[in-house]
Amino acid sequence: MKLNYDVIVVGGGHAGCEAATAAANMGVRTCLVTMDMNKIAQMSCNPAVGGIAKGQIVREIDALGGQMGRVTDATAIQFRMLNRSKGPAVWSPRAQCDREKFIRRWRHELDNTDNLDIWQDQAEELLVENGTVTGIRTIWGAELKARCVVITAGTFLNGLMHIGRKMVPGGRIAEPAVSHFTESITRHGITSARMKTGTPVRIDRRSVHFDEMEIQEGENDFHQFSFMSEHRVLQQLPCWTCYTNKEVHDTLRSGLGDSPLYNGQIQSIGPRYCPSIETKLVTFPDKDQHPLFLEPEGETTNEMYLNGFSSSLPMNIQIEALKHIPAFRDIKVYRPGYAIEYDFFDPTQLKHSLESKVISGLFFAGQVNGTTGYEEAAGQGVVAGINAALLCGGSEPFVMHRDESYIGVLIDDLVTKGVDEPYRMFTSRAEYRILLRQDDADARLTEKAYNIGLAKRERLDHWLEKKRAIEEIEEFCMKTHIKAQEINPALEALGTTPLREGCKLIDLVSRPQLDMNKLAEIVPELRAAMNSPKNRKEEICEAAEIKIKYKGYIERERMVAEKMHRLENIRIKGRFNYSEMQQLSTEARQKLERINPETLAQASRIPGISPSDINVMLILMGR
Repeated sequence: MKLNYDVIVVGGGHAGCEAATAAANMGVRTCLVTMDMNKIAQMSCNPAVGGIAKGQIVREIDALGGQMGRVTDATAIQFRMLNRSKGPAVWSPRAQCDREKFIRRWRHELDNTDNLDIWQDQAEELLVENGTVTGIRTIWGAELKARCVVITAGTFLNGLMHIGRKMVPGGRIAEPAVSHFTESITRHGITSARMKTGTPVRIDRRSVHFDEMEIQEGENDFHQFSFMSEHRVLQQLPCWTCYTNKEVHDTLRSGLGDSPLYNGQIQSIGPRYCPSIETKLVTFPDKDQHPLFLEPEGETTNEMYLNGFSSSLPMNIQIEALKHIPAFRDIKVYRPGYAIEYDFFDPTQLKHSLESKVISGLFFAGQVNGTTGYEEAAGQGVVAGINAALLCGGSEPFVMHRDESYIGVLIDDLVTKGVDEPYRMFTSRAEYRILLRQDDADARLTEKAYNIGLAKRERLDHWLEKKRAIEEIEEFCMKTHIKAQEINPALEALGTTPLREGCKLIDLVSRPQLDMNKLAEIVPELRAAMNSPKNRKEEICEAAEIKIKYKGYIERERMVAEKMHRLENIRIKGRFNYSEMQQLSTEARQKLERINPETLAQASRIPGISPSDINVMLILMGR
């Protein structure tokens, strides 16, 4: 059986779903190949979306015309904006979702996307002719032909699960591993290695003593992930917090001899920033307790997720340790935590479009590139899907710079620096955090996405309406004059310095003690200016206020970014024979030859490339 498409996407996880819908919505014939149509976009670990920097990525996916933000808003059972105590540059949305409803909503999106077919099967062999991908062959002998193939296989490639000394092949619990497919890729010169991740125990809520825990309520203001979707529609539920203790730690330590992480069973590297509970004990031996977060898996299920207790220790050790926590003294579990090892491919062998440098038309996205997290995977999936569609149409690739999006930072880090541990996005990885806020992802990306054909006219008009409203508020604040004698009593009551003379309203908005809502109470004209359009008042006012308050910081960071763009515009690929450049250090020659950067700016970000190496190349180019 032979099936012909423009784009084939292998894997129905978060990267695969975004890649498939992006390509199909750009008008190319697309097929999503997945092993189980009933586990589309499965949340293999915590059923939560967003978090520090991850939330910004989801906002960017939505601004581009991707689906994750809309699916999350439709299935959220708790929402919080993290980092509120800090500046808006690092505010990060996070939502706990109903796991089953999330899958069903994603399946609905796929079923109702034009140009998109789903084929339930398992990829076994990548088909390549003369250095160009031509399709895949499945375990059932179907040949699917395409001009582009996007690999988004997650943790399934030669996946191996661990609980204590017990090892079972699998891509995740109760699902088979994919054999042979990695080897069909690496035989063409693409290199692979192994990584490890893990997940915690799942608990029956009926066995939990919630009165022994601290409740953690969500927030229900106007914030959400999508710029366009309906506000949260499901019942909002609390989460709960508690701590481990000395007895828990002693029990866990008694099982370290059977831990796959410490008995030599697992050789690959796990995520630094989401370690197992046993890794925490070894790394921080002086700590008497570690926080745990008990989170619901859905509106109606009794299954709960114990965040902070990822483990691959023997199941009896995991359960016995948890019983030493008062809230869990009568604990019943659905299954223990486990670790999983899987194959990934060296991301430095990719272009910024996520197309392989080795095989034309082959794209990689998600955990197969060495990342961890649904959001990082989905962000890569959107970019891979866009660029596969563009390649089919003969258009230039779509690449975002580091000052345009967290997705751009993520991809640049991957293809420039590579990975030696599962990559997780943080706000600290971005040098232009003030430009990459969660509130302005639409300002940065929606018009670009419309121009390449992914964002539709409705989304563009939605952004343009918001843009006009923000500009009207800014203009009002710049033109409106405030008299000192009329406003000083109210300013003193609000705890801010009274005016010596009149000023423009924009000067008061800039004060840290004041905000738009407070000023609207004492400047009635401002309240009227803030009320259009009424259905988006809070979102637009917040965006306008941030632009006003942080104008100086934003402009200064933009100037720094524009200077770096000068190096981004100096293309060096194909202009040097690095192995013969004796002016460079041996390390620089080796890394430049291996990564073969596109631009001088990319070369400058490669670990081991010094400013003097960059200067040498500038001089040799006559610059």
